[in-house]
Formats: sequence, C-alpha cells, structure tokens
Amino acid sequence: MITQEDFQKSNNKEEFKALLRNKLSDEAYKSLIDSVAYENQLLQLQAELVDLQQWVAKYNKRVCILFEGRDAAGKGGTIRRFTEHLNPRSMRVVALAKPTDVERGQWYFRRYIKELPNPGELVFFDRSWYNRAVVEPVMGFCSEEEYNKFMVQVTEFEHMLYEDGVVVIKFWFSLSKDEQERRFESRLKNPLKQWKFSEVDKEGQKLWNKYTHYKEQMFGKTHTSFSPWIILKTNNKKEARLESIRYVLSRFDYDGKGNSGTTTLPDPNIVQRYHRMIKQID
Repeated sequence: MITQEDFQKSNNKEEFKALLRNKLSDEAYKSLIDSVAYENQLLQLQAELVDLQQWVAKYNKRVCILFEGRDAAGKGGTIRRFTEHLNPRSMRVVALAKPTDVERGQWYFRRYIKELPNPGELVFFDRSWYNRAVVEPVMGFCSEEEYNKFMVQVTEFEHMLYEDGVVVIKFWFSLSKDEQERRFESRLKNPLKQWKFSEVDKEGQKLWNKYTHYKEQMFGKTHTSFSPWIILKTNNKKEARLESIRYVLSRFDYDGKGNSGTTTLPDPNIVQRYHRMIKQID
C-alpha cells in the first residue's frame, strides 16, 4: 500500500517510481504506469481537440462524426472523452431515441438532417442513420423494402453532404465476440451500468453472425472515396479512445496543430480504412 509518507520520502519522479516498483507486483506496476501514460496522452489530445474546435468555429466548418459498432464496443465512452473539455456552445452529442409515429411516416433521413452541424459546429452521433443498415434489419425493426431503399439512397445522401461542405467521419468500432460477452457480464454486475444493458443487447450475442452479414453489406455498399468507413479495433478501450481522437485530428490542418507535444497521427495497426481484404476482429 502507498502511504502519504511514501510521497514525502520521494524527492523526484524517478525515486517515486523506484519506490512503486518495490512495493507493487510487476503486473500492478505496469498497469499503473500504463494508466498514467494514457491519462497524460488523453489530456494532450483533448487540448488538441480544443484547438480544433476553435478553428472549426472560426472558419464556420461543419463536422459530423458518426460512431457505429456492435453493442458494448465503447462508442459512448469514447464520445465522452472527445467532448469532455469542448465548449458546449459549438458542440452537440446526438443519440436519438426510437422514431415516433410521425417520424416513421416521414422520409427516413429527415430526423437526422435536423441534427446535422450548423456552421462552426462539431456534432457527434452516438449511432446514426446507419441504424437502418445493421441494427434495424437484424432485429426486424424495418422491412426489406425500407432496408433496400436506404442502401440505395444513403450514398447519394452523403454525396450531397460532401458537395455542400459537410465533413462526415464514419467510425466502426470493432470488438471480438468474447470481449463483447465479457463487457455485457461486467455491466450486469455493476449497478451503475445496468441501465446500459437492454433486450437488444441480449440478442446481440445470439445474432452475432447476422450482424456480421449486414455489417459487411453496409461496408461493401456504402464505403466511398468521399465518405469512407474507418475501422477501429476496440478490444482495448483506452487505445481506441486515443487513436480515434488522433484520426479526427489528422483530418484537419487547424491552427496550432501539434502544440500539445503529442502525435496527431493514428496507429495504423488500430485505425484502418475499410477494404475488402481487411482482417476484422468482429
């Protein structure tokens, strides 16, 4: 156990690290050092995000970031790290509930169009219009006709956004079946996280292969040069958070880029553009 006296005995960082190494097991010491390194990198990258946001506001850019993936892939936690220190006046998180009866009678994209970024704004979608590409057909929430119509229209919709100057970044958070099951079990044991587990989540493991089929259909038909899919390996949540932020930062030449002292280039072993031969963990 580390005491107040241990802190007082140490004259500098190296002495304190040596003390920790003596008191902790190798595994505990490595975990602690890794956590400190993660927190330091995260703060540096969040400082870069503040610079990016100011640049977006200054030049009236419109940036839309979609977070898609299987349940428990880490989308919500990553969005929280993105937005933690951003100015809420020029940033929004969109996590829409199921459509109302009125919305079900409208053009599918209408409810999402209302949420697109205004000039000078960053918008984070915790799931997006791509619900209709994977979750809805897997769970039987849409008809085959509605699914097919969406798959025809979505690339045209995104091309219109591209031509109008809206920057759309599409993340797919990829995790293994075993890791998803482990995270589900962890949620059920934690009273603060039980609300995250739903009937849809419960079906996720049973319908794993069906999810895979529709996911691959989505990638094959909606990955374009103007709106590519970015695959993010998320079995390690902390790595995924850092590298997703780095990818977004790498897309823009904003004022003060790199001032935090950390790299803004993502690790290609964790972040990759989709291509048909890519080996995915999910």
